[in-house]
Amino acid sequence: MTQVDPQQPWEQVDLLSFASAAAAAPPAQFDPESKPEPQQEAEPQPEPLAADLENPLAPTAATVPQRLLIIDTETTGLDPQSDRCIEVGAVLFDVAHRSVLSQVSFLLPCEHNAAKAVNGIEVSLTQQPHPWQQGLQCLMALLDAADLVVAHNAAFDRQWFGLDPLPPIHKPWLCTMEDIRWPADRQLRPNPSVRDLALAYAVPVWAAHRALTDCIYLAQVFERCSDLELLLEQGREPRRLYRARLSYEERHKAREAGFRWNEPVSGAWSRKLSDREAALLPFAVVPVDEVLQRRSA
Repeated sequence: MTQVDPQQPWEQVDLLSFASAAAAAPPAQFDPESKPEPQQEAEPQPEPLAADLENPLAPTAATVPQRLLIIDTETTGLDPQSDRCIEVGAVLFDVAHRSVLSQVSFLLPCEHNAAKAVNGIEVSLTQQPHPWQQGLQCLMALLDAADLVVAHNAAFDRQWFGLDPLPPIHKPWLCTMEDIRWPADRQLRPNPSVRDLALAYAVPVWAAHRALTDCIYLAQVFERCSDLELLLEQGREPRRLYRARLSYEERHKAREAGFRWNEPVSGAWSRKLSDREAALLPFAVVPVDEVLQRRSA
């Protein structure tokens, strides 16, 4: 029980005056049809990201894919009409967390492999009992979860999808060899190999020419990219084929800028570029479609 200190002064309340004042107040009217109006709260405004405050041109979450599906294939040759894909590797990568979410790799049964000297895959190995159908289902689930499909030399890998048993891929692709312009301080040549790209980012290279291995190399490169969002955004810029306007003596400038001689434009140095990249070159270029229009005029 709480003890009351008799020495402690207490404020006296006139209960009779309090009751009289309450009785004199008019009674509140109750309307059974009335409903209390909901209080409208001010809509919270998102706070600007620190990166946006430092760089107003930095890519936003709305323009950057959040999940990448890194894909690589191994095939029996280079021609999809006569050869076939015999291995698929895929890694689902979270951009914001710079981390792998899931991965899968499986062999597809084949009768011959003319590229065994390159990929080291024995025909008898592909014919061993293994759940490649379930691996294919896992691949399709990873595709559903991805915003962007990424491959090194994507033009080669994408041509195998849609050919039985591989599903078609309708999501956008990004090529880490052709589309991404890697930072100059990495000292990479234009269109680098997966091996050179990995070594430039201090990723150990322990094997080559197996599908999942090359996917892991790219994932570990992405883990080390502090500017990955910017690289992805610029890599997705629309591109068209440009032709370099250089003299024979200046041809080294085109080669250093990643242009290729005689491919795909016969008798010219050419490369696919965005308009922004074309404007940054130290020499003049012209879109190939404009060249063709001039010749036909």
